[in-house]
Amino acid sequence: MRRKILLLEDDLSLVDGLVYTLQREGYEVSVARTVREARRALQQGEDYALLLLDVTLPDGTGFALCEEVRASDSQVPILFLTAADEEVHVIRGLDSGGDDYLTKPFRLGELCSRIRALLRRSQVQADTQSKELLCFGTLQIHLGENRVWKDKELLPLTAMEYRLLCLLVQNRGKILTREVLLERLWDQSGSFVDDNTLSVHIRRLREKIEEYPSIPKHLLTVRGFGYQWKE
Repeated sequence: MRRKILLLEDDLSLVDGLVYTLQREGYEVSVARTVREARRALQQGEDYALLLLDVTLPDGTGFALCEEVRASDSQVPILFLTAADEEVHVIRGLDSGGDDYLTKPFRLGELCSRIRALLRRSQVQADTQSKELLCFGTLQIHLGENRVWKDKELLPLTAMEYRLLCLLVQNRGKILTREVLLERLWDQSGSFVDDNTLSVHIRRLREKIEEYPSIPKHLLTVRGFGYQWKE
């Protein structure tokens, strides 16, 4: 799958070299020569892997476009190409939401190296966020925040209910026996959980997360074995 880069640059002689190099590296490049053209390209909903922005354009600055992108909650990596390496320009670029900058003239090899580094960092962040946020229909589990939402409302789960839910979700598709659940909950909480208490926690958890607790879609009982979380 080719990764798309939006290049905002008005110097045609530089554009030709950049496009050739980036395409040779396996990227798909869209070129904009003005802030207006770049803004129009972004509004078309293209899934860009990275934005490569010149600072000074005929109708504005790359800084302003960067601020607009960040205001829309986009976390796409942004690399500035600037003709000045003065500290004020560096600070302005980073404060506007940029991830890195490269001062002209620069070596194309260094540019490609910076791009690869930003894309690797972006992928790590995306992987982390996807692991921390789990969605099942109207249910959202934020593992990083220890919170659960249903229909955009925060659920009042007890600490034990939350640990039980996370244990089931992180082993989704697998059947967890009552013995395994009791052992894991004991290890995580340090408090005693017996078989009857586990049944109560399962019932209360279903009442909070299932649309119809008596006919659960996610937290299933596997008779004779234990429980299973299904997506």
